[in-house]
Amino acid sequence: MDEGDHTPRADGGIDPDDGDESDHSGDSDDPPSNRSSTPDPDDFAASGSGTAGSEDDGSESPDIDDFDPDSPAGSGSGADAGSDFGVSDAESDPDAASLSTDARPETAGLDNGGRDRSSPDVDFDGVVLDDDDDNQGLFDDLLSGEPIFENKEVLRPSYTPHELPHRNDQINRMATILVSALRGETPSNILIYGKTGTGKTASAKFVSQELESTSQKYDVPCEVEYINCEVTDTQYRVLAQLANTFIEENQAVIADRLERLEGLRADATDAAETAGRDPAAALADTEFDSVDELDDRIDELEADADEMEEVPMTGWPTDRVYSTFFEAVDYHERVVVIMLDEIDKLVEKSGDDTLYNLSRMNSELDRSRISIMGISNDLKFTDFLDPRVKSSLGEEEIVFPPYDANQLRDILQHRADTAFKPDALTDDVIPLCAAFAAQEHGDARRALDLLRTAGELAERSQAEIVAEKHVRQAQDKIELDRVVEVVRTLPTQSKIVLFAVILLEKNGVHNINTGEVFNIYKRLCEEIDADVLTQRRVTDLISELDMLGIVNAVVVSKGRYGRTKEMGLSVPVEETEAVLLSDSRLGDIENAQPFVQARFDN
Repeated sequence: MDEGDHTPRADGGIDPDDGDESDHSGDSDDPPSNRSSTPDPDDFAASGSGTAGSEDDGSESPDIDDFDPDSPAGSGSGADAGSDFGVSDAESDPDAASLSTDARPETAGLDNGGRDRSSPDVDFDGVVLDDDDDNQGLFDDLLSGEPIFENKEVLRPSYTPHELPHRNDQINRMATILVSALRGETPSNILIYGKTGTGKTASAKFVSQELESTSQKYDVPCEVEYINCEVTDTQYRVLAQLANTFIEENQAVIADRLERLEGLRADATDAAETAGRDPAAALADTEFDSVDELDDRIDELEADADEMEEVPMTGWPTDRVYSTFFEAVDYHERVVVIMLDEIDKLVEKSGDDTLYNLSRMNSELDRSRISIMGISNDLKFTDFLDPRVKSSLGEEEIVFPPYDANQLRDILQHRADTAFKPDALTDDVIPLCAAFAAQEHGDARRALDLLRTAGELAERSQAEIVAEKHVRQAQDKIELDRVVEVVRTLPTQSKIVLFAVILLEKNGVHNINTGEVFNIYKRLCEEIDADVLTQRRVTDLISELDMLGIVNAVVVSKGRYGRTKEMGLSVPVEETEAVLLSDSRLGDIENAQPFVQARFDN
């Protein structure tokens, strides 16, 4: 149908199927002003000649000001007009319809919803979507730069590398002790000592992975179970976690055995039904002499699976948890190495009962064997153990010394080759990271954190390479993060004492003495309704803050007036104050600041 050719309806309107662009929904009772805050002149091009008193010579599109919403044609009544704006210009003047569509060719054939109603196929070629290529999202700018990291996880403490530089002696010694597990014998218990970041856990996990992979290679039942005693720090939790681990493994073993036995049962049944053979003949090459014996074994395995009940994390008596663990670990033949990381935390929290029970289990087990590998940062924690536990547990001891700067440099270079893209580091980055970490007890974990943080800071600033300045920024950031964590975990009374020191420093007091801190401390306690400790106890809290490196306190002599402690902050004031004020238990302690100024004014 040609454009502008319409078929009149009986009510004087236009057939909506004719596809004219001037046809609008006749069901709307709203005036045009309610449907668009800024109507387009072309929306009214087809309705201007139907308005009483309007004048259109077809030479140009009508102006929006010529439209009168109060006129009958503009009332939008579908019942009377048949369309939103009455009879279209296309009926009275075909040229007007032509002009109305030619004026904006990209909207020809489109109604207000942007759909072409003259054809079932929608053509979007002329439709301009509201998509601005310059409109960048929140993360677009951050993703625009080239990444520096190839694999950042390599620099995290949880990563276990395939090679551990400068730890071959310790690794080989562990391997010579644990190799007996591959022969089905009980390995000696091992205690591993060393400061934080000396490679204890990484080396132990590396040896454990090698042990398990070799046991699978030679089909020897040997496994290692790792427990972090800083998290699982009671006898109940340790035994429950171990029991549930072995119960889950036993259920998997039972499921595999049942699947095999059900297959044998099906083969024997098929042999009897199809070939007329004796079912026992089909079991000739198996450990079963009859189908009944096979069925008994299936019933026995199903009963074992039903009896295995997981241990809840609370609620059972400890002796029941222990017996459940004992039965689970002894269900079938295997050698188990239980690795207790941060073992000193377990002893501090719940004593040495757990170690005593575990170290004495081998005398009661029938099928399995257990060995304990303890890892500790405290070289003296065995001094608090029962002599019987100490003698049975500490059969082999391995000490991990701190790394020096050259060793740390080798470790960082080994990780950086995998963690970063080629040529992403300047030559002085790794030596500087190693030097910073070596002066703090040779902590490899600190060195890795420093290198990773430097890379993250460089990436955030969209730098192409990691430079010396990024390492120094990372050193400041890590130091501040450490301070924030230490301050955040202080007891409430220590926080009040520290806040008293901060208030004095902010009000210009230098060489703060214990008496001044105690006076402010008392008023702060009254402000937040906290218990007031004695001055001697506050002095002890100041000594603890000094030991943590938060304040720097020295004892000075006042001659005939005795001795006192003078102190000053060793941490950033603003950041430390913000951490203290974030503690909800301190309440409105910030409101106590004005009275400190009044005290000095007086």
